[in-house]
Amino acid sequence: MIKVKELRRSFGPIVAVDGISFSVEKGQVLGLLGPNGAGKSTAMRMLACFLRPDSGTATICGYDILQNPIEVRRTIGYLAENAPAYNEMTVGSFLNFVCDARQIKGKKRKQALDRIVPMCSIDSVYHQTIETLSKGYKRRVGLAQALIHDPDVLILDEPTDGLDPNQKHGVRKLINKMAKDKCIIISTHILEEVEAVCSRTIIIAKGRILVDSTPGQLKEKYQCSLDAVFRRITRNGK
Repeated sequence: MIKVKELRRSFGPIVAVDGISFSVEKGQVLGLLGPNGAGKSTAMRMLACFLRPDSGTATICGYDILQNPIEVRRTIGYLAENAPAYNEMTVGSFLNFVCDARQIKGKKRKQALDRIVPMCSIDSVYHQTIETLSKGYKRRVGLAQALIHDPDVLILDEPTDGLDPNQKHGVRKLINKMAKDKCIIISTHILEEVEAVCSRTIIIAKGRILVDSTPGQLKEKYQCSLDAVFRRITRNGK
């Protein structure tokens, strides 16, 4: 469902993403790992059509990110690293605004809201303005807007950032529940999360893919914890 071909992006002299290629199929949860500045968020922003690549391309559900960006945006659910929202809006009005943007109307809108509000555990803050929410609740609202149209492809940048342990557990359960029916890419610094939800792992550093494997295979190959594997690969480049 996602095919990435030689994707590259630089910012002045800094090469953030350096010709990466990979594919992700339905039923897979791909964990995108790497140290700060590795290029994870830049790669996700290009896939979500928020940032244009310098070269290379990608297709999502058959739509090219350069030739069909509107169709790509319709197909995906995207949670950005710092998910923007309108602080003066209530949670309910913001989600209705997202429904307007995605042309979810009438009965389908009610069904979408009835599904997503309890799914993301935001019932208790539905009538609060976003500026009054904790970081964890803001993150859950961001997740809700990414899921409200029930997309086939999810691109989630640090989905549990700012959540407490119980909330993290809930989001991981949700990702596992959705995994069989969707194609999911998540970036995270929490290696415990990778083991909990990811069926596959790509480790990148300095914009390049160093490893494409599974968490279990990596631990078996290196005979150590995933945390130790990550440190060894990102320090040594192999």
